[in-house]
Amino acid sequence: MGRGKIVIRRIDNSTSRQVTFSKRRNGLLKKAKELSILCDAEVGLVIFSSTGKLYDYASTSMRSIIERYNKMKEEHHQLLNPISEVKKNLDVEEGIAGFKECNCDEATLDLNAQLWFSCTV
Repeated sequence: MGRGKIVIRRIDNSTSRQVTFSKRRNGLLKKAKELSILCDAEVGLVIFSSTGKLYDYASTSMRSIIERYNKMKEEHHQLLNPISEVKKNLDVEEGIAGFKECNCDEATLDLNAQLWFSCTV
């Protein structure tokens, strides 16, 4: 028999809320550790309690995880930036124009364009 469903809302009783936070925090930290071990994943977890106390877990260095996160976030932002998309499209057009200037035949031009596009994706 499964567990009963609970309504997800703020617990009014402060003692019950603190007990629930403590139990769920420990469960979340345990799951983060299991994920890093079982899947060889780099895991970083930061939890702040309602009183402002910090709890964290890092499978490697928290600093390296945060630096990697910031780098990936910046790269993702650049991919979604419309100006960088326009510049990338202009670079593609310049590359195609360069191929045409060197008198490549259409088959070679199409093949090179397909290879170039597949490398940028």
